[in-house]
Amino acid sequence: MQLRERGYTDPKEALPHGGILFGGKDLKLEPLDSPLIYLDNAATAWPKPESVYRFMIDFYRGTGVNPGRSGFDLALEAGSLLDNLRKRLTRFFGGDEDAPERLCFGYNATDALNLAIPGLLAPGDHVITTNLEHNSVIRPINHLVRDGGVEATFVPFDGAGFVDPGGIAKAIRPNTTLVVVNHGSNVTGTVQPVKEIGAICREKGVTFLVDTAQTAGAIPIDMKEMNIDVLVFTGHKCLMGSMGLGGLSVRKHVEIRQVRSGGTGVRSADPYHLEEYPWRLEYGTPNMVGVAALWAGQDWLESRGLENIHAGEMKLAAKLVDGLRAIPAVRLYCCESLANHLPTITMNLDGFDAADLGTMLDVDHNIATRTGLHCAPLAHGQLGTVAIHGAVRFSIGPFNTEEHIDAAIRGVAEIARWKAGRKVAPNVTAASARLA
Repeated sequence: MQLRERGYTDPKEALPHGGILFGGKDLKLEPLDSPLIYLDNAATAWPKPESVYRFMIDFYRGTGVNPGRSGFDLALEAGSLLDNLRKRLTRFFGGDEDAPERLCFGYNATDALNLAIPGLLAPGDHVITTNLEHNSVIRPINHLVRDGGVEATFVPFDGAGFVDPGGIAKAIRPNTTLVVVNHGSNVTGTVQPVKEIGAICREKGVTFLVDTAQTAGAIPIDMKEMNIDVLVFTGHKCLMGSMGLGGLSVRKHVEIRQVRSGGTGVRSADPYHLEEYPWRLEYGTPNMVGVAALWAGQDWLESRGLENIHAGEMKLAAKLVDGLRAIPAVRLYCCESLANHLPTITMNLDGFDAADLGTMLDVDHNIATRTGLHCAPLAHGQLGTVAIHGAVRFSIGPFNTEEHIDAAIRGVAEIARWKAGRKVAPNVTAASARLA
């Protein structure tokens, strides 16, 4: 969107109507002639439900104090929301409801993975993961391989975008202690058979860690039923919370070694970090704005129903796939079938670098997508898209409409015709003409 600077003498006059405070001045976002079509929900869900925005603001204005550090009423009230959210999310994920303290908060899924992976592996251990993983898994594992005496196996996915549980089973060695799997790929959109993989891990006595960054709040998850030992989540995607809050849920039979230390507000005289959960994996002041947002997000999801939201999104995804498939020179990845799939569709257009196609969709059609390697270089390596700098990803959210999908299909079609020289799209700008 265009950002135009406006100075206001009274900030109170401007801010309620969409302005923001920046550099001591009030700035107001002026929309373009046509509204932004946001199809980047796999990066972060946007917009959030209005009820989430309201509760975040109201809670922080009225109860924005540090929980667990003082005994006055307001601090106890803030702490109560934090504790109740632990219980609520433990139920939501099918964790151990008699141990809600094992639902530990961090900044996001990446932060939680950087607590869990090093805390579960030691020198001499072997870890199995997949080519579908995000760098939030790949990089911590690679660092442990390079610097920590850990061995790793990366299991490929098949042509449809799924990891074969049998491939995981074959990779298990006597020193395998951990399997890490991305529940839903942020590149292919495929949902992995974690229940089957978890059953193999349970039989072999291997800890099973699942990254639900793309699936938490999108599809039902039950840790016990799916044999998940450690679940990692983020709040700002399908859970409809804000950025800056995520965490992990740890089953009672699993112990994660504490790899950080700091203030907890509890037993401050102790010279070492506490071993008890949640403090074992929590450090410093919690993000209470994020806690409020995630609480309100849970309310919103419960009122709509996960199945209803997902069905609506997948209907739009099917429409998008059908429309893109009819365009000459479009290449789609891992969406021949949309069974066990998220509303995330990745494509390329022959003759285009992915970034150039994304720029034209943005500049000429006001459609926001995500281009590049999506922080998942192994997935793109297996798809063969690294040479053209990845792919263009459309990811649908609960506030997208059929009109948005029609516009996306129309935009890709116009760019394809323009590239082929058959018809110049009427709104192609000079800037995008220079991309050819």
